[in-house]
Amino acid sequence: MIHALTVGGGILAICPLPGSDGDYYGDLEHIRGWAPAMVLSLTTEIEMFMSKSQGLGNDLQDRGTRWLHLPVEDMGIPDAAFMARWPEVSATARRALTGRGRVLIHCKGGCGRSGMVALRLMIEAGEAPDEALARLRSVRPCAVETDAQMRWAMSAERGAATFVRHSD
Repeated sequence: MIHALTVGGGILAICPLPGSDGDYYGDLEHIRGWAPAMVLSLTTEIEMFMSKSQGLGNDLQDRGTRWLHLPVEDMGIPDAAFMARWPEVSATARRALTGRGRVLIHCKGGCGRSGMVALRLMIEAGEAPDEALARLRSVRPCAVETDAQMRWAMSAERGAATFVRHSD
């Protein structure tokens, strides 16, 4: 199940880990049909292995979807490695949304971690924090499960319009 809402002209969605219900290929085809420009995986490698979805990144990229893996421990918040990559990942996601693209975020259950990151992106895209949380929870009531996750999401700079550019 993909829980989606409009953000910045595009569509932002959260969902459970593909395969967590036992039908990895069915879930993968559902995601392919939804046609996200980008998928952000927040699950750990062991969670992906246990759900037999360790090939998710390759499977998505083979279907033309950009895949980024920023693991966060279950019920946790981003660590230093995540935060080092976050400015670029956030900018990429917000560019996709501004360009009317679709961004899909998943954790294992599609609630806490994915809700936390979706809420942060919504705030960084310019939404008022309380309104963003209400909108997100209208499509996924379990979004953002812990106080620490809520603090991390709400600490976002509203309308953080700084985009990271690559100099190749």
